[in-house]
Amino acid sequence: MANKRDYYEVLGLQKGASADDIKKAYRSLAKKYHPDINKEPGAEEKFKEINEAYDTLSDPDKKARYDQYGFDDPTQGFGGGAGGGFGGGFGGFEDIINQFFGGGARRSSSGPQQGQDVEKQMNITFEEAVYGCKKKIRLTVDEECIQCGGTGAASKNDVKTCPKCGGRGRVVMRQQTIFGYTNVETNCPDCNGRGKIITKKCPECGGKGRVRKTKDIEVTIPAGMQTGMTLRMEGYGGAGLNGGPNGDLYISFICGEHSQFKRDGLNIILTIPISYSQAALGDSIEVPTIDGNVSLKIPAGTQPGTKLRLRGRGTKNPKGGNARGDQIVICNVVVPTSLSADEKKLIEQLKAAEISGKKSPWEKFKSLFK
Repeated sequence: MANKRDYYEVLGLQKGASADDIKKAYRSLAKKYHPDINKEPGAEEKFKEINEAYDTLSDPDKKARYDQYGFDDPTQGFGGGAGGGFGGGFGGFEDIINQFFGGGARRSSSGPQQGQDVEKQMNITFEEAVYGCKKKIRLTVDEECIQCGGTGAASKNDVKTCPKCGGRGRVVMRQQTIFGYTNVETNCPDCNGRGKIITKKCPECGGKGRVRKTKDIEVTIPAGMQTGMTLRMEGYGGAGLNGGPNGDLYISFICGEHSQFKRDGLNIILTIPISYSQAALGDSIEVPTIDGNVSLKIPAGTQPGTKLRLRGRGTKNPKGGNARGDQIVICNVVVPTSLSADEKKLIEQLKAAEISGKKSPWEKFKSLFK
C-alpha cells in the first residue's frame, strides 16, 4: 500500500470533507481525466485512481473505515474499485452522466410500482380514544380497472411491444449537458418507459388501467389513541402499477377533551375537591375513573396539591401489550368562604388549640426573615 496516495489527496480534499464536496471534486476530475476526453499519457491511470478514491469516499461505511484505518482496514482491503460507484472499469463517458443525472440508475416504468399512499385525518371523542372503537372513513382512491385487469387495453391483443425501444422502456438520446453533448439513456417517450403500447384503449378506464372510486371502509381504532398518532392501514391506498402492491392509508388522529379527565401520555389526571376536615383527618372516598368509581384513601394531613396514584387506571397502550397507565388524583383542599355560627365556633376553638404553647405556622415563617 506504500505506493498508494491518500484518497482525499487524490480528490484534492481535506479529511472530513462532506459528501457534496466529494461529489463535486469527483465530477470535476472525472471530466478532466476521463480517457474519452483526455488523450494525454497517464490520463487513464489517473482516472482509475480518481475512480478508486471516489468509490471509497462516496460510500459512508467504506469512508468511515478508511478514516479510521486508512489502507490497513482489517475487515476489507481498499483499492479494488469494484464494490460501488463506477467500479469494475470506467466505461464510457456517458456512464458518468447517467450516474449523476439519473439516466442509467432509474428503474424502468415497466416494472412493478407501488400505488400512491393516502393520508387522512380523523376527529374522535375522548371516549373513543380511551376505549377504542370502530369508525368508517370515506376514501377516494385509484383502483385497478376490473374490465381490463389494469392493462389499460380493450383486450390482450391490443397490447403491443413498443417499436421505438423494443420493449426495454429505455432509449438512448443525445443531449447537451454541462459536460457537452453526450448520449444519455432515458425513458422511452413513446411508451413512457412501459415497453408496451396500447393500440385500443379500455373504454372503462380510458387506457389508464385504473379507475377513480369512492368507498367507505371500517377503521378499527385501538384503545389509548392520542392526538398526533398515526394509524397505518396497509394496502388501502391507491392501486399499484404493473402488478405492484397498493399504497397504504395513513390516518392521523385529533382526540377530543373531557370536562374533568386530562391526559398525560398513558396517564389520566383528575383534580378532586376535598374539605379541610378530610385533608386534616383523612378519609376514604369514591373517585371516578375511566373504569368507573373506585375507592381512594386520603391520608391524614394531606396538603393542597397532593398527588395520589391509582395504578393501572390510566389508558391502554395503542401499540399493544397489557400495560396501562395510572390515574393521578390531585387533591384540591377547598377553604369555605362562608361559615355558620357553629362552624365558626369550632374553627375558633381549633385556632386556640393550635397556638396554645407554640408558635403558629405563620409566626414560624415570619421568624425566618428576622
